[in-house]
Amino acid sequence: MGKIFKKAVLFLFLGIILASGIFFYLWQKIPVYQANFLILGIAGGNHQGKDLTDTIMFASLNPYQKQLALVSLPRDIWLEKWRAKLNSIYHYKGLPETKKTVEEILDQKTDYGIIIDFEVFQKIIDTLGGITVDVERSFDDYKYPIPGKENDLCNGDPLYRCRYEHLHFEAGKQFMDGQTALKFVRSRNAKGEEGTDFARAARQQKVILAIKEKILSKEFLLSPKKAIQLFKLITLNIQTDIPKEKYWQLLKVGLKIRNIKTTTINSNYLINPPISKKYDNQWVLVPKSGNWSEIQEYIKKFLISND
Repeated sequence: MGKIFKKAVLFLFLGIILASGIFFYLWQKIPVYQANFLILGIAGGNHQGKDLTDTIMFASLNPYQKQLALVSLPRDIWLEKWRAKLNSIYHYKGLPETKKTVEEILDQKTDYGIIIDFEVFQKIIDTLGGITVDVERSFDDYKYPIPGKENDLCNGDPLYRCRYEHLHFEAGKQFMDGQTALKFVRSRNAKGEEGTDFARAARQQKVILAIKEKILSKEFLLSPKKAIQLFKLITLNIQTDIPKEKYWQLLKVGLKIRNIKTTTINSNYLINPPISKKYDNQWVLVPKSGNWSEIQEYIKKFLISND
């Protein structure tokens, strides 16, 4: 009986080695290539403005530099062609036109689009077991909207305070579950510098960096169950035009990434003109130079640098 057991263990061990060798061989045969993405974050579900893009981010995967470059675009960029803000193009025109619009702004080809709603965003972080985010500045937001309270009359309160939740974040490293991280990246009415869209874009990038750190942690890498759960969650719940046959190629590129660098199209390149009929009486952002050329030159240098 002992000899049979030992043989069984030996055959099992050899089988695992053989299977691993075959997988490694096939994995090496999967081609890698550079790819650019447009990542859009929307409310989804029954939220107000469910198709307006809360997050607009251009991402470039470079397998040769083992680098991911992220560029955040403010939602209030004015588009004369559509007489609308950038955050509404997906709602009115869909993903193909949104990709085309970002290509025109940045002068960079966008291969694929990815749309993630609030619920999926929270589930990704909760599947990871939460993340640790380095909060740059403490801030308070007294007007964070409570879902479902948008039309509440608050018993006659002229300030409609019952519609809002008070958020407070302390500076320093903070552990966040999915719900907390969502509030952190969505907050738009914070007091001081954190109340700008530029600051919010920077917070969104911090969360992406925190997600990357958690995925590369021993805790996650040594848990195949979590990895499978995350892969299924993402592939089954996000909206994308990435062909399914490309998933393994992109995963291989993603696993090679060792550096993530970030930037935001900010007040160095954009200005907030006076509210006027020229912009349909909306608060908007337009390029300082009058066109996209300055932004395009900056992004070109940003993407090819090794910083």
